[in-house]
Amino acid sequence: MSYSQQVFDELKGRYADQPEFLQAVQEVLTTLQPALDKNPAYQRNKILERIVEPERIFQFRVEWVDDKGEIQVNRGYRVQFNSAIGPYKGGLRFHPTVNLGVLKFLGFEQIFKNSLTGTPIGGAKGGSDFDPKGKSDNEVMRFCQAFMVQLHRYIGALVDVPAGDIGVGGREIGYLYGAYKRLTTKYEGVLTGKPLNFGGSLARTEATGYGTVYFAQEMLKARGESLEGKKCAVSGAGNVAIYCCEKLYQVGATPVTVSDSRGMIYDPNGIKVDVLKQVKEVERASLTRYAELVPTAQYTARDDYPAGRNAVWSVPVDAAFPCATQNEVNVEDAKCLLANGCKCVAEGANMPSSIEAINEFLKSGIAYGPAKAANAGGVATSQLEMEQNAGMTAWTFDEVDGKLHNIMTGIYNAAAETAREFGCEGNLVLGANIAGFRKVADAMIAQGVI
Repeated sequence: MSYSQQVFDELKGRYADQPEFLQAVQEVLTTLQPALDKNPAYQRNKILERIVEPERIFQFRVEWVDDKGEIQVNRGYRVQFNSAIGPYKGGLRFHPTVNLGVLKFLGFEQIFKNSLTGTPIGGAKGGSDFDPKGKSDNEVMRFCQAFMVQLHRYIGALVDVPAGDIGVGGREIGYLYGAYKRLTTKYEGVLTGKPLNFGGSLARTEATGYGTVYFAQEMLKARGESLEGKKCAVSGAGNVAIYCCEKLYQVGATPVTVSDSRGMIYDPNGIKVDVLKQVKEVERASLTRYAELVPTAQYTARDDYPAGRNAVWSVPVDAAFPCATQNEVNVEDAKCLLANGCKCVAEGANMPSSIEAINEFLKSGIAYGPAKAANAGGVATSQLEMEQNAGMTAWTFDEVDGKLHNIMTGIYNAAAETAREFGCEGNLVLGANIAGFRKVADAMIAQGVI
């Protein structure tokens, strides 16, 4: 039995109740064996056994009072997974599905994603099962303040720097930062994704969506193709999806779908980004509202499509951009995309494709950009925000966007060159995993057993 399989089998027995975490570990470990064979020091130093266990986990109760004066109780978490190459860095997710297994999967992915950016940041993730949907601004503020009362003692500008994720946008980051500042009396870059008037970075809002498109461009350029003139399916309707659509238009492509938890929009004429921003960023409404505002939009409710399938991936397109959430592309969705002529998949969400779907994409030979490489633009720009905060300065949008583009090109090159080194040209899953792993593993060995 291989070293990687042995470690994974032991992990399965220990965390059988954390399927998302096990899926993330399996996806990485199954590709690492060539690197482990090439450098026996990794096994000798028990790197896999160490890297799959978080350095520390904090779990806490969050008590807050709603607008009716009733006490509410939620659960909060911070998983500080690995700090071998820099301070912990990873988002906060507020969503009813949040639990320890989900956050461990996200934190584990973050280790390698952050490593791939080439910047000095470690991997972490956190959040709560609190749902901001349907809550008033005052309720969200009170929850964020209560959450930070518990979290503030474990984070800091050179310790752990959270950002946003699902359910945590500029509003939530603002409330969290205000609470941190009041609790600690420190005005420092402890959170990224902040509003521009107190330390935020231009292009941070756009970064994950833009970066995913930049990565897709690099994949296609290596094949002598481009996104120009391509029809694209995009899932999600949050930050990542909105700015993925915006950048697709800028490079000459046409996004024709978006989706949310209730259903999807298909418009063969192209998604109207200005309307999408109004509906989702201003009105915070469902996509049924978008359908009311755009006569050519065709709305399909989630309940009107077969269970377990995603209507977004049934639309014939040239390229697909999963930008919603984990496991939104199953093996049948992948087969449907391929049968309809899709030649490029770039993942804007975290682990949006099942392992079986990934295998279909790799087997087909299409351009496939795995999440930890293709969606690293968000955390890369968060690190650029940290740099600006540390220097008490601010860069222009074009400066940040140019740095983002260079980082995404560098990530693609690292993944492609590593895949080539191990005789698997074009397999960016293997290339990204090994490239991200080796940097962290080498740092862990150099720092000893601590």
